[in-house]
Amino acid sequence: MRILFSFPHALGAPGIGWTAWQQVTGLAARGHEVHVVTASLARPLPDGVTVTTSLARGRARIPHRAIGRDRAFAWHDRVAARQIASTSPDLVHVWPLAPGATARLARDRGIPVVREAPNTHTAHAYRVVAREVDRLGLTGRVPSAHSENAAHLRMEEAEWAAASAIFAPSDAVAETFLAAGFAPDRVVRHQYGYAPTSRRVSARTPRRRGLRAVFAGYGEPRKGLHHALDAWLSSSAHTDGTFTVVGRMMPAYADLLSTPLAHDSVQLAGFTNDIAGALGAADVLVLPTLEEGSALVTYEAQGVGCVPLVSTAAGALIDDGVQGLLHTPGDVAALTAQFDRLATDRDALSRMSAAALDHAPDLTWAAAAERLEAAYLEVAQPGRAASLPRPVRAHSATGEVVTDADAA
Repeated sequence: MRILFSFPHALGAPGIGWTAWQQVTGLAARGHEVHVVTASLARPLPDGVTVTTSLARGRARIPHRAIGRDRAFAWHDRVAARQIASTSPDLVHVWPLAPGATARLARDRGIPVVREAPNTHTAHAYRVVAREVDRLGLTGRVPSAHSENAAHLRMEEAEWAAASAIFAPSDAVAETFLAAGFAPDRVVRHQYGYAPTSRRVSARTPRRRGLRAVFAGYGEPRKGLHHALDAWLSSSAHTDGTFTVVGRMMPAYADLLSTPLAHDSVQLAGFTNDIAGALGAADVLVLPTLEEGSALVTYEAQGVGCVPLVSTAAGALIDDGVQGLLHTPGDVAALTAQFDRLATDRDALSRMSAAALDHAPDLTWAAAAERLEAAYLEVAQPGRAASLPRPVRAHSATGEVVTDADAA
């Protein structure tokens, strides 16, 4: 297929930039002709991928804030729209944020348009985050990308309206769009992935020792670290185990959590570029997130045999009780019980760790590219998509198991 890929941020930068870069690289590896329009390029792309930058000239990058973020997004959108005539794509793939000109022009020319949804429906995300921030008494003190922004929501609504399909990387994301009134045939599942390293990995042993837990992510209310710490200190696991916090922290949020963070069993590791190392040194990954797209750390954890203990909102691709354990967002009692269980039942921990490693090949970026291709064909050529791989088994936001066929 000939694909026009619009990404109005720095492609290859940490976060969604890394995810989008992996998508482009994976599509190119599968033989697709990819034309990228991006604000700037943070890392090289494979030969054969053409690149147009909307906010860079040579090595000089123009920050979005230099001309105003909304103006920068609108400018990028116009640049991408102009590429439709010169590339004649079979399909257009757009990422947030842009006012929708590219999507509308493609639609008007009969070209399928898919809109990436790296997080839940934005209005849903705003509600969930605002509710928790208010509950914690932090309103106005913890700025976040998920703080309410009416202008950005209007941009997203314009793209959603023009898109042929919304691409959801998890059931948790898909369900929020369905709840917002999107037709089921417009919400298409795919998945993200992880990059295996050369590090030797093995399943955790059943040998009795203190449970080693790790939280890896930005310390903000949305990620639920406060629930993780409450559960940890309420469980028996903290008596001889360790809970390591990896990642930067919002200052006001860190102040709120100063007492549990100072507990003898809790270690603050700060930011690291070696997430695989941090996960490899732990028995369990703890991510009681309240709102998420499909957290890449849950893929990386399984790749090194670290057992995910995550909320159903984390977008993790696991079967409850097989590769890890799930809980409803905010259910501290359930997470406490999971800590207690795995602190005492090392055989169960070892089995889940081995199952996570067995599952890992289905979670690589190469596997994600194969499923992204299937999702494209589901939109552009439905008949061809039937024989291609579907997203792996996943759990819905309600905790209900969704089969391979249902997940699509």
